[in-house]
Amino acid sequence: MIQVSISSDALDDLNDGFRFYEVQERGLGDYFLSQLRADIDGLKITAGIHRQPHRHLYRLLSRRFPYAIFYEFDDSHALVVAVVDCRRDPDWIISHLDS
Repeated sequence: MIQVSISSDALDDLNDGFRFYEVQERGLGDYFLSQLRADIDGLKITAGIHRQPHRHLYRLLSRRFPYAIFYEFDDSHALVVAVVDCRRDPDWIISHLDS
C-alpha cells in the first residue's frame, strides 16, 4: 500500500476550506474535512492513476466538493501539496501550485 502524507501548505488549504463551509452552515466544515480526508485516504490505493495537468503534479477531484487535490507521487509515496477550490481564478490556482 502507498504511504500518503499531507504538506503543511495543504493542511492550510484544508483549514481554509473548513472555515469557508463552516460559515455557510454550522457542521458543514466538519463534513467538508471528513470528505476531503476520505478522498486523500483513497490515494493509498489510487495514487498515480490521475491526470497530471500541472507539471509533475497529479490531480484528484473530490467526489463531494468542488475541490482538487494536487499531489506528487513516486512508487511508494504520495505527498499532497495543495487542496484547491476549483471555483478560484485559474491564474490564482496556477500561482498557488507554483508557490
